[in-house]
Amino acid sequence: MKTRVRFAPSPTGHLHVGGARTALFNYLFAKKTGGTFVLRIEDTDELRSSEESIKSIFDSMRWLDLKWDEGTMPDLSEKGDFGPYMQSKRESLGIYKKYAEQLLREGKAYYCYCAAEELDAMRKKAQLEKRPPKYEGKCRHLSSGQIEEFRKQGRKPVIRFRMPDDGQTVFEDMIHEHVKFENKLLYDFIMVKASGYPTYNFACVIDDYLMEMSHIIRGDDHISNTPLQLNVYKALGWEPPRHAHLSMILGQDGTRLSKRHGATSITEYQKQGFLPETMKNYLALLGWGNSDSQDIFKKGELEEKFDISGCQKNSAAFDPVKLKWMNGEYIRQLSKEELFAAAEPYLKGFGLVLDKSNPFHLDIVAIEQEKYKLLSEVGGLVDFFFKDVKYDESAINKTLKAPNTEAILNGIKRVYSEISEFNDVTIEAKTREFAASNGFKNGQVFHPVRVSVSGRTQGPTLFKMLEYLGKEKVINRIDKALRLLQ
Repeated sequence: MKTRVRFAPSPTGHLHVGGARTALFNYLFAKKTGGTFVLRIEDTDELRSSEESIKSIFDSMRWLDLKWDEGTMPDLSEKGDFGPYMQSKRESLGIYKKYAEQLLREGKAYYCYCAAEELDAMRKKAQLEKRPPKYEGKCRHLSSGQIEEFRKQGRKPVIRFRMPDDGQTVFEDMIHEHVKFENKLLYDFIMVKASGYPTYNFACVIDDYLMEMSHIIRGDDHISNTPLQLNVYKALGWEPPRHAHLSMILGQDGTRLSKRHGATSITEYQKQGFLPETMKNYLALLGWGNSDSQDIFKKGELEEKFDISGCQKNSAAFDPVKLKWMNGEYIRQLSKEELFAAAEPYLKGFGLVLDKSNPFHLDIVAIEQEKYKLLSEVGGLVDFFFKDVKYDESAINKTLKAPNTEAILNGIKRVYSEISEFNDVTIEAKTREFAASNGFKNGQVFHPVRVSVSGRTQGPTLFKMLEYLGKEKVINRIDKALRLLQ
């Protein structure tokens, strides 16, 4: 059978790290095996699903360059022969109703009229008796008279799947290997809600079978759902796909990744200034590795080297420090033109509208490329080239108010005024010459010059910075620092 895998998000918010990792592993598995990667939207949560969330998921997947071959497309059109690929559309066509009615006819499902208060009482009783809180099957054997009475009362039933009372549900997981569940510990889950909408555990079985999925790759938080779904496959006489459950992603404190650990959605990482290549690479390392223990992958390498046998059972720890380090590594690999294009949206956030065709602008954006960790840092590190200098108060106190600063700045201003070719080599030679001939240490001259022209104690290499600022601007800023001292 040809490989067919799917990513099936519920559009109730942004695409988070766990979902993005699941999408990536399905995408990589399809690419490695020459299969098809399907995107299906599971929007049967009528209250929380939204078009805004669908758009956010599409945007994040496209940003990560996770191109799907089939399914719901960004304009909400559909591509492929197994549609619709949006569960709300499938529900309106009666696809789920057909199979629910079949299971009802065969006695493998039943109507449940239990009210919320009754279910709550069952849960409380189970907790008191220290039993797993599961539905007790109260409506399994309702008489036609009881059903008629409930209907007269206006009760709207749900449809529950009738789980086997004994035996085991066993499956071979591609990551966790041999997995088994005692059927007596499972429960008669709701297949169809009172609204008529199918639940996740029922709808995904119908969709995965009809869309001919060969493998289901998802997080191991779904592993407890798998025996429920396998029993639906069995009840309908269908062969189930193979399953692979990916390890949990935890924070550095060993608890499940959440907002208290920092950003969790892909859009947040995009806003912070991470490159999509970085996120794709880092997500791949969460619970997977190859025999070479490789950390950084070139374009196309993940698709070539991914093997699901490299997925680990143990939980993966999300390390924001390593992620930031990796982003710096990727930034350093960019050409000047690529760096400018990647940083441009963030530069605009600092009010910097630069021209990519201007070599001078390209050079300034790249001047501290070796130090960048986030694209969002670039604007704040280079804005003084284009805006009036603003002096950091600590820089004034530490550097400009040091002894002899006024004499040093007046002297170096005269030196710079006489330089005809204002380039970094000449500037450095003349600055060092001035320091030596006047009995100053290099740092006594370098530091006040840096603060005078940039307002900061840290920044790009000094003499290249002076060259890019230009002679006129450098002298004007030294004058401004002198006025400040006076």
